[in-house]
Amino acid sequence: MALSKLERRQRIKHRIRKIVSGDATRPRLSVFRSNKEINAQLIDDVAGTTIVAASSREKSIASKKGTKIEIAALVGKTLAEKAIKAGIENVAFDRNGYLYHGRVKALADSAREAGLKF
Repeated sequence: MALSKLERRQRIKHRIRKIVSGDATRPRLSVFRSNKEINAQLIDDVAGTTIVAASSREKSIASKKGTKIEIAALVGKTLAEKAIKAGIENVAFDRNGYLYHGRVKALADSAREAGLKF
């Protein structure tokens, strides 16, 4: 029996999370993608806290017009700027079971361009 899309993504997600973990010095950059929105956050897995977060629903981003890929790039840039203000440069990228293309890739590339290293 074939897996549903959600079950397949959950399997990939668990496989990734066995390896990728974040701490205070090198937090995990976790991406969540829905049909309309995209969210990203830097997580300290040791303390179990979110350090910095950015979303396509923030007023500064939601007011901009563009394709979903352009909006994802804005989210990545915003997250990187907030992270650098918080004193974070190195992160571990967690694609959360999504394929690394499209909006996830756009977010990652713009975060790299804005100064994050991963």
